[in-house]
Amino acid sequence: MMDREKLSFIVTVLIAITLCICLLAIVFALLLGLFDSRVSNEEVFKQLSPALMTIIGAAVGVLAGAKLQSNEKNCNAKS
Repeated sequence: MMDREKLSFIVTVLIAITLCICLLAIVFALLLGLFDSRVSNEEVFKQLSPALMTIIGAAVGVLAGAKLQSNEKNCNAKS
């Protein structure tokens, strides 16, 4: 069975990789929209900004929760 530190590290890495993939996809979509003459730049920003903020907020929240839970269990184990 895996110890908590190793499991916490694996979860953190997986979340970071997922966040990177999502951010790359959003940046790619943003660049496609910015350089396409048929699409208004204001519409691109209007559509992608909420998605970007939601993904970043969710990823940061999950990472912070995982780290706080890991630290709390480490503190309880030492007591």
